[in-house]
Amino acid sequence: MWSDVELLTNEDTNTVRFDSVSKEENGSGLYQVDTLVKISTANEVMNVNPHLSSSSGSNWSIVVADKTVILFDQSYQTIFLLLNFETDVDDIDVCLDGQFLVVCERNGNLHLVYVPHKKILLTKVWVFIYFYISLRPSIKRLLYILITLISICCYIMKYLMFKYGSWCDPDGFLLSQDILSLWDLHFLVMVHCWPDLSIHDFELTTECGSASMVAYISSLQIRFLPSMTVCYSLDVSSVSCLVQTKMNMDTIYLVEGICERQPVASVVVRCFTEALPENRLSRLLHKHMFEEAEKFAITFELDLELVYKVKLDFVLEQLASASVGGYGQDVLSELVDEAKTNLMKITDEQYVVDYCLKAPWPTFETAEKMLNHAATRYASLQIQEALARLATFCSLHSLENFNGIAWIEFLNSTDNFGDILTHLRDGDMKGAQLLWLRYEGQIAAEFDESRLEAILDAIPQDLPSHSLCPWFRTVFVPFVRRVLPGGQRNLAKWLEQKARNLELTEKGAWPQNGLDLAVLGLPSLWTWMKSEDKNGAEEVENLKALVANLRQLLDLHRKYNCRLSLSVFEKGSVWSVAFFMLDKVPAPELIAATIENSILPYAEEHEIPFDELLLQYIKDLLERCSSQTTTLFTEWEAKAVAVLGCMTDTDLMVGAVLEIMQKAVVPWSNVVEKLVQQYLEMDGPKQELLKESYRLMEIRKLLRGYGIRNFNLSNSTQIMTLIRYILKQDVPTSLEDSLTLADAYKLPTSQINYLYLIQLIGQGKETLTVLKKLSSAEAECVIERLTSWARLQLEDKDHISDEHKKHQMFIAQVMVEALKYLHLIQNDRPSTGKLCLMNVLSFFLLQEDFDVFFTPSNYEDPDIRKQIQEHHITAYENTRGRHSSKAKAMTTPVVANDPDGKTKTISTEAGLRRLGRQLQRTEQELWSDLALRALGVGKVDKALKIFRLLYEHHYNSSTGKVLFTAAKTLCQMLEADVHMVLPDDMDLPAVIHYLACQAITVCHSDLLLDCLELCKCTRIAMDVYHQCQLSDDYGFIGKDLTMEAEKDPCCQWSFQDVFNEDCIVLDPVSVLPVQYEITNCLLPISHDTKLYPLDCSCLSHCSFKDGSNYLRPLLGPLGNMLQMLQECSQLELALRVLVNSYGSCLQHVTSNVMDIKLSTQLYDSQELEKYKICLSDLRKTTTSALNAVVFNWRVVDCDLAIGLCTLLSKADVFKILWKVIDNTWQNYDKILAVARVGANLCCLYNEAEEQKKFLSVITDAEWGIKLSKLEISIQPVFRQQPEMKSSLIPVLVKNRKITPDIILQYCSTFGLDHDGVINQYITTLLLLQEDEEAAGDPGQEEMQHLCHADTLQRVLQIIPMLHSTSELTDNLCAAIFKLSPYNYERIEVVLKIIQAADENVTRFSVSQAMGLLRHLKSYKRVSPPTDVENTYLLENSLLPNPLSNSRLPFHVLMQTKHYWKIISPELSEDTFPTLLLISKLMKVSLDKLYMSAANHVFEKKMKPLLLEQRKKGQGHHGANKETFKVAMTMMKYIHCIQSPEWAAATAHRITQELPPGCEKTQSLRFCLALGDAWLKDPNLEEAARARGETFLSKLKLQFQRSATENTLITSQLSSPEHLKLTGLPARLIVALYEHSSVEQRYRESGGQTYPDIHAAVKEIATINNVDLLKIRNMMLEKWICKTGPAVAKVFGLLHVFDVPRVVYMLQSCSIDDAVRLLKPILSPLSTSGPRLTFCHRTRALLCLVRLADSATLEAQYYLKSYIFVSQLEALNIPYTLRSFLSSPKEGLVKGLWKNHSHEPQVCSDFSRTWRSMILAPFVSGTGFKTVKCPFLLNLDLIGIANRFAQFHLPAFALGTLLLIHCASKKAQQVQGFLSVCNPVTVLEQVEELMNTGELAGIPSQIRETVLTFISQNGQHQKLLKTKHFDHLKQHILSNGQPNQVKDLVDYLISQNW
Repeated sequence: MWSDVELLTNEDTNTVRFDSVSKEENGSGLYQVDTLVKISTANEVMNVNPHLSSSSGSNWSIVVADKTVILFDQSYQTIFLLLNFETDVDDIDVCLDGQFLVVCERNGNLHLVYVPHKKILLTKVWVFIYFYISLRPSIKRLLYILITLISICCYIMKYLMFKYGSWCDPDGFLLSQDILSLWDLHFLVMVHCWPDLSIHDFELTTECGSASMVAYISSLQIRFLPSMTVCYSLDVSSVSCLVQTKMNMDTIYLVEGICERQPVASVVVRCFTEALPENRLSRLLHKHMFEEAEKFAITFELDLELVYKVKLDFVLEQLASASVGGYGQDVLSELVDEAKTNLMKITDEQYVVDYCLKAPWPTFETAEKMLNHAATRYASLQIQEALARLATFCSLHSLENFNGIAWIEFLNSTDNFGDILTHLRDGDMKGAQLLWLRYEGQIAAEFDESRLEAILDAIPQDLPSHSLCPWFRTVFVPFVRRVLPGGQRNLAKWLEQKARNLELTEKGAWPQNGLDLAVLGLPSLWTWMKSEDKNGAEEVENLKALVANLRQLLDLHRKYNCRLSLSVFEKGSVWSVAFFMLDKVPAPELIAATIENSILPYAEEHEIPFDELLLQYIKDLLERCSSQTTTLFTEWEAKAVAVLGCMTDTDLMVGAVLEIMQKAVVPWSNVVEKLVQQYLEMDGPKQELLKESYRLMEIRKLLRGYGIRNFNLSNSTQIMTLIRYILKQDVPTSLEDSLTLADAYKLPTSQINYLYLIQLIGQGKETLTVLKKLSSAEAECVIERLTSWARLQLEDKDHISDEHKKHQMFIAQVMVEALKYLHLIQNDRPSTGKLCLMNVLSFFLLQEDFDVFFTPSNYEDPDIRKQIQEHHITAYENTRGRHSSKAKAMTTPVVANDPDGKTKTISTEAGLRRLGRQLQRTEQELWSDLALRALGVGKVDKALKIFRLLYEHHYNSSTGKVLFTAAKTLCQMLEADVHMVLPDDMDLPAVIHYLACQAITVCHSDLLLDCLELCKCTRIAMDVYHQCQLSDDYGFIGKDLTMEAEKDPCCQWSFQDVFNEDCIVLDPVSVLPVQYEITNCLLPISHDTKLYPLDCSCLSHCSFKDGSNYLRPLLGPLGNMLQMLQECSQLELALRVLVNSYGSCLQHVTSNVMDIKLSTQLYDSQELEKYKICLSDLRKTTTSALNAVVFNWRVVDCDLAIGLCTLLSKADVFKILWKVIDNTWQNYDKILAVARVGANLCCLYNEAEEQKKFLSVITDAEWGIKLSKLEISIQPVFRQQPEMKSSLIPVLVKNRKITPDIILQYCSTFGLDHDGVINQYITTLLLLQEDEEAAGDPGQEEMQHLCHADTLQRVLQIIPMLHSTSELTDNLCAAIFKLSPYNYERIEVVLKIIQAADENVTRFSVSQAMGLLRHLKSYKRVSPPTDVENTYLLENSLLPNPLSNSRLPFHVLMQTKHYWKIISPELSEDTFPTLLLISKLMKVSLDKLYMSAANHVFEKKMKPLLLEQRKKGQGHHGANKETFKVAMTMMKYIHCIQSPEWAAATAHRITQELPPGCEKTQSLRFCLALGDAWLKDPNLEEAARARGETFLSKLKLQFQRSATENTLITSQLSSPEHLKLTGLPARLIVALYEHSSVEQRYRESGGQTYPDIHAAVKEIATINNVDLLKIRNMMLEKWICKTGPAVAKVFGLLHVFDVPRVVYMLQSCSIDDAVRLLKPILSPLSTSGPRLTFCHRTRALLCLVRLADSATLEAQYYLKSYIFVSQLEALNIPYTLRSFLSSPKEGLVKGLWKNHSHEPQVCSDFSRTWRSMILAPFVSGTGFKTVKCPFLLNLDLIGIANRFAQFHLPAFALGTLLLIHCASKKAQQVQGFLSVCNPVTVLEQVEELMNTGELAGIPSQIRETVLTFISQNGQHQKLLKTKHFDHLKQHILSNGQPNQVKDLVDYLISQNW
């Protein structure tokens, strides 16, 4: 155990060494070696060398030898702890400043030792994983880490990094495997390596850069880095180690094993100390042993001043620590004294200066004293700047808060701009302002947009605007405009947003605070500099808009006590603002007063229609308050009524009542009920609407009965939902209430009735009563909808229960009743109701009578219906068959209770018919089916009865088809000789023919040809039968000769019998089957064959088919038939049979064989040859038959008649023909035919005379036929001489259907005189029409227009046929003035006839009359008829005409005698164009027309408009659009007057009646133009010219005064003083430029609206022809060149109002003109005029600077010099500009203050200097270099304060005293000053004179000082009745002591406050 420890004594001057410790020392270094500790074993011999390790900390050192651990102090003079452990100690560490020791044994034990108690607190056994890293060649140092198995790799890496770091110096040395290398710790990259050196251990002794290293190799070596050269080397024992310590340049420790014998017997700790004098001195200085170092330096003659400097550096560190805190005042004093003493010993002046500048002196006095000391030692600008910054620092932080460190940081700071930003971010506006004012010049040099943004961003959001505005107003904003014009855009944008934010951050002062801030961004005209660059125009405009809005908001608050948010105001309008004011009224009782005091003035101010505003508010209020989500207050109805009571317009009030009624809550309150009743009792145009609305309100009461109170019916769907709800309540009044609701909301009531009826049906109740109460149209609609609903109900297939069947039967029954009622109310109108009724009825009856239930869709299926019908018909037939068989045995029917067939089993035909009807099988279809079924079984009698009924009751194509089928079937049955049941005496062929004839009359067009063929065939068959003998077998009846007398008249001219032949009776058994076989061959296609449209079954239209020949079956029976007829001499009948058959066969062949060649290709040639043979045989037979019978026929037409007549003699023929003509009475068609036959025969017989007679009869017959169509009989002149034909002319012309062509043809045919007839026709026609109109026949009114057109057309068509029109023209000219002057149509007809006659009319101009008529027809009269018209009607015996109210009299205007009496009342702007055209046409004086029109427009339109404008207060706002339009109309009329004198007189007369204003001025200007035009007339007579000149001269004077007055009014400059000067334009212009608004626009920021004086002056000068240049010169002399004390103020130039006036006046000129005007004043050579001083020139130059662009203005260079020279001139100091520029400014300032400080002017100037914290700028001799000098610490502040006090500026005096840097002296002076001054005056001057923002917090200090003094001394009474008392209370409450608060409360109590 190494437990024997011996502490050895060592000092710097001696050394205790053990023997054989060191073998050899070498190297250039000198080190002293001392042994500090010896450790040995206690009576124990060690067999091996010990394992040594050692380390040290700030206050401890550890030595480890095997199992022993020894803890020393840092100097190895005290043993703290000695411990022995069981195993070797691998590692140790000390923590918590030596309080705890951690020991790690090799056996895994971990010990925690508490050093003060020398006690092991904790021992823990751990499992370790060991890693060995070779750090020394002789030792394997164990490194271990406690890690978990899961994260072993991660912890290993962390540990290695940690341990490597512990063995690395800051530069990255690392020892690995005895090789030293240098590594970069950040990137673990090797920087350098020394592989040749095997280093066992190492330690750094100094910092990098001059580093040295102690390395243990085989000896102890000290090497220099990085060269690794050996400085010192000493051989030591092989068992040694270095003590690992922090870098220490003083001492190196080594633990060395002493080998007295093998092995090591003891261990020592050695100390190595460097022994060179310089190093020793450094070491002493490093240990702060300054006295020893000073002695050592003197002894060794080293640098003694170095010792003083190091000592000063140590003092500097102590001062820095003292500034942080922890030192007493005595210590600080000692340090300062020490510094002073040592500084006095140093001869290096620059070091002294630098030390004074960087030393953190503890107090302001010390800092100032040391800086002054340095200044006395060395005159340095750096010291002066430091003193200046010290003054700034003192002002910034105050004396009490002085801190050395902060002062040094402030002194060394070069970023003044950054300091300003820091203060701004901290909310220290005072500090920021102070720094800005002190360093504004430096900031300006580097100021850009980024710095501007930085300043704006640094301003805190919560900074009060009242703290920001003064600095912005007077300092920052002007700075930005001056230095960075482009930054105005950013500044304006920031100010806008900041002002908007104030609404949230400073609500109490809003919107005044926002306006104050926003207006800063708008430059005043004085700060405006002329530039073409529009910097931030958009942002500035936005800011202007914001300022305007804020001003309006402020006006609302101040004038109307209305507070609005900015966003609401910007989004709203003047209407919404008025609404907001009304919304803010708390009670309805206050509405009237609010409207009178606020709303009415607001409406008048903004020109809002008052009543419309209130009405719109009521609507808006009701809309908001009556909704479900918005409720302003509970009495909104009363409020709306109160607003209504303030309205005056009756119509609008009624509209408001309607709105209230609609929105009021039901039941109405008494207020609303009373209001509605009040207006219901009134009379007005909207009463009906009011009553209707009242009725709607009653609906709400109705709904309350159903529990419905609040509802919002926005659409018809919601209303219907409500109605459904009411109906479902099923109360007696549900339907009535629902209908009332529907009627109120204009909904169709059919839906409600429909729903109600469905509800009744569902309840099984009767519905017809409800339907009968409805109107016809509505009942139809409801029934139709019910029908659709019922159909859907009956479509239900899922329910088949008996209950469901009953329900369906009830639905069907109800629908039957409903549809019957529908059919009843439709009154046989075409509709689908009847069909629907039949369907539903059938459906119901099928259910009730036949127990047939199926859906409507199945019922509509014809196949299903037919299937059911067939089933029941079969059942019926079977039943009838059973009944027939039983009838023989029973005398009573089978079903006794079936009289009408209403049973489930059909046993009667009536029941069958009813079933057919129900199955939609019509009676016709049922009868057709039954008839064809009967015919099929041979029951012809029954079938014919049904056919008869069908034809009688169902006359349609379907019946035709059935009849055709029946006739054809009978033909087939007769051919086949089928047994038939026939009644007795039936003519069956006639019946068949009759059926065919009936079929052809009603059949479809597709069946027409077949029916025709069947008719012909059955007719021949009937005729053949009529030639047969009687036969009992067939029951045929022979031919009845009496039938000839009863022939059908339609057959008279057809192919008929004309004689009876002597023939043999035919055998019906032989001929009838053959004839019907021929019939069937002519209809070869069966009726069962499907035919397509246009297909036929007859032979004539059949096509050839493959292998078929329809002619071959025909030829046999046809030949047999012809043979039998010829044998019986039935030639006529044979001819008919043959012709009919031949025609059909011929048509059949020709329709199929149109081309032989083509047919041979299509068909078989043999077959075609057969057809040819057949036709040839038929043709031969036909020809021979025709030759036998043609002459036996009577005439059927002319050709046949002629043929027959040729068989008679000529005489007999003519006799017969004339007899027929004579005996025929007015049958002109028959006469015409007979006459034509006769004429043709005459032509054949060459009888010319006889032919002429027949032709005359033909002509008369033709005219008879033609005129009979016109309802005119020619009988009176029939077959008369031509001259007698004229007697029919009056009849013709009076007939309305007659045409001129007919008359002309009539004249031409009978050779009458054309002209006479035409004149007679026209005269008769006109007189007839006039008589009819005069008679006033009501029946003619409808045809009146047509009659005019018809009359004109007829006459115009016939006039060209006249040979001479003179007679016609004369008659018409005389007749036209006898017509009514208002009957334009008749007059037009007559005029057109006269035009068409083309004769020269002398009585009047036809074209003029036609033109007048065209204008009059397009014109509608606007005035009633005049007396002139009534007189004219009486004189001409004309009756009054109702058209006189809308038409002007044609005749009166044509005669022009009374033209103006008719036209003048008609004049208006709308009628003027037409009247002008009429006047031009009538060639009357147009000037008179234009004059009348102008006067009319003025009287009727202009005067009322002007009067209305004056009433509304719009008289001086200029002409509105309507007035302008009327004025332009009058000017247009006056311009059109040809006479200049008349035009001028008309305009002047109108002008005289106009009131003063824009309208009168414009009218006078117009009169002047007309007067000039009048005088320019070259043909003007002298007298007229004299009149014109006199008129024009007076007019000009009147115009000038009126125009000048109007200019003042429109420019808002119409003060009484200005209006008095309208006749003196020069004086008026001067007065305008002296207007107060000129000063305001330069004094105040932008945003305000001022009158445009430039425009007014320019217009006035133009109006009055004034020389503005002369006036400007006069005003320059008046304003700039004035003299007196007022113009001598140094800094008062900008505040003299005349300078802004000059600038404003010259702004209207170009820059060249302005320079020319100012040049006489600026030029020093000017000698004319008054004596010009430098003050005058300065002011002129100042004006020029404000006007000119800085880029082009060279005179700006001299501006400040001129200012200073002018001020020196005011002090009677003779300086010229040149001498001033070359003079020394410092001496000039000192002389000024020395000689003139007593003068008020200079003191005032210094006041301004003090306020801005800078000295006055001076100009160097080389140019503009403005240097702002800081506040000086040695300034005589008390003297300055006395000067301020002398000139009654106590606030400035107090502020000066507050700048005293000595606290005691300042307190004494302040207390003394406040005890004698008036505090109210001080506080008032603070507000009035110190609010510019240039004083950097001084005003607030002054205010707080005064308030503190008053509170401390109890002088509350001095501020009691002033506005500052509130500030005093607030100050005491926030800053005062409790006793001060108590004193204030006691004082307030004593004053009964």
